[in-house]
Amino acid sequence: MLIKLCAAFTVLLAFDAGAAVEHYTIDPNHTYPSFQAPHIAGISFWRGKFDRSSGTVTLDRAARTGSVNITIDTTSIDFGHEKMNTHAKSADMFDVEKFPTASYQSSSIDFDGDTPVSVHGSLTLHGVTKPVVLKIASFKCIVHPVFKREVCGADASAEIDRSDFGIGYGVPASIPTGKVTLAIQVEALKDAPNP
Repeated sequence: MLIKLCAAFTVLLAFDAGAAVEHYTIDPNHTYPSFQAPHIAGISFWRGKFDRSSGTVTLDRAARTGSVNITIDTTSIDFGHEKMNTHAKSADMFDVEKFPTASYQSSSIDFDGDTPVSVHGSLTLHGVTKPVVLKIASFKCIVHPVFKREVCGADASAEIDRSDFGIGYGVPASIPTGKVTLAIQVEALKDAPNP
């Protein structure tokens, strides 16, 4: 009897521990990875975004752990300038025919209390994988007014050198640096509980 009780208690503890992990799915209609990079001789900045992305987030606020996995459709790049879009998609730059997606996979998340403040992970872009740390400037969760489930939003940023990813077009001949500032607005809806 004692063995059965212990076994039941162990199962209950495992269930409670698992219940602390929350799973979210990226809302593609409210998630836009964007970026800015210097133009000729750094006289101005080009700004653009990717219109299509997907992914998942898990959080265990009590244990201060979690994961982030995002896939970006590089064919959806948009500068608001069709000629620039065409050039960016070409083999000179993103070569979207050969590399139609980019991805970010986390290795760890830093927390301040129960709030995530940075994500350590790897960005795979143009077939090259490099470590990238995302700094989270804001993070907030509410009950979604339509879906009646928790939705979390964050604003994250990072800096990369596109030359490190094999996208060195114009550097340094006409552009002083390959450094690009990333800004990512993301919203993720908590997955519906299993029936």
